[in-house]
Amino acid sequence: MESYRGARTALIVGAGMAGLTAASALARRGWQVEIAEIGSAGATSGWGLCLTGPSLRALDELGLADPCLAAGYGMSVITHVDVDGALTDEVRLPRLIGAERPAMVGMARPALYRTLREQADRCGVEVHHGLTVAAVDQEGEQVRVRMSDGTLRRVALLVGADGIRSSVRHLLGLETAVAYHGQMVWRALVPRPPWATGVHQFAGKVNTAGLVPISDSRAYVFLTENGVEQSILPDDELVPRLWKLLAAFPGRVEEIRSLAAVAESVVRRPVLTAFLDGAWNRGSSVVIGDAAHAPAPQMASGAALAIEDGAVLAQELECHRSIGAGLDAFVSRRTQRCRTLVETSVAIADLEQAQRHHEAYPLVDACHRQMAEPV
Repeated sequence: MESYRGARTALIVGAGMAGLTAASALARRGWQVEIAEIGSAGATSGWGLCLTGPSLRALDELGLADPCLAAGYGMSVITHVDVDGALTDEVRLPRLIGAERPAMVGMARPALYRTLREQADRCGVEVHHGLTVAAVDQEGEQVRVRMSDGTLRRVALLVGADGIRSSVRHLLGLETAVAYHGQMVWRALVPRPPWATGVHQFAGKVNTAGLVPISDSRAYVFLTENGVEQSILPDDELVPRLWKLLAAFPGRVEEIRSLAAVAESVVRRPVLTAFLDGAWNRGSSVVIGDAAHAPAPQMASGAALAIEDGAVLAQELECHRSIGAGLDAFVSRRTQRCRTLVETSVAIADLEQAQRHHEAYPLVDACHRQMAEPV
């Protein structure tokens, strides 16, 4: 970036996985970084997630893979069980950070965000909660940003990491559709059964269920409800409704069902996807993570793409002579990989709803192996 004449200042909108990773990766390279996060401090949604091999590989570069493994539950196998309760397929995931470490880790979302936030704090990143962006203008080599509190920022780089309904994407004129896929995903935090040492997914005659360990003592139950309209249910209806939906599954799901029945809380979210065709950048501004590419959860790799984005963005800005060239290179490097993941996740969601599970399993395996290739 020798040709850029100003200070290396960056404003990131969104303190999620993409935003926090990008902030630390940039700060470690000498950038002065601040984050605007509309949510309150410590607020996270959902119980848990999987960090697959690509996310662990990117986190390892920041020294964070081992802290995540320590805070979560390491795994290497996804087990698929058919509608009669019999094991039908196993996906053995590539170990990308060494043969002695797991291929992926199940982790509580608050634990992951705490790990990422602590790293950002150590790198000198300043995080402002209850704040977002109201207007954006390119002024020469700088981006002029009006914040939601009326204050102004002039920075060398603006990064929109503010999710699938990104306000930054809209302000930059980078529009894309958000698609609903006829599925609502349920999650409930439960004690981890002793047999749950990897991800288990159970095919049903209508829906799909599963279990993901996130620590030695905890796991989360998930259920993908097919063929339903997007809706919001009252909180007091969630546990009994999940209990009823799980009743259709045989075998080990009965144990999961009994655990879910006494879960402290249940969350239910729509399966939404988006992919931004064309440029993800305008001038010295760019969108990353779900703001650019939001997959369905069937590949458990949305976190991987978001974390990779943050790391790759910093790499490309470091090795190009201007911010614009760095952003162009970032988008070029990420587009096809992210498109493949989003399209594969949608194909798997469609196959689930058609009850063609045996066609989905090879897609899951092939896509994980493709994502294991160098970024």
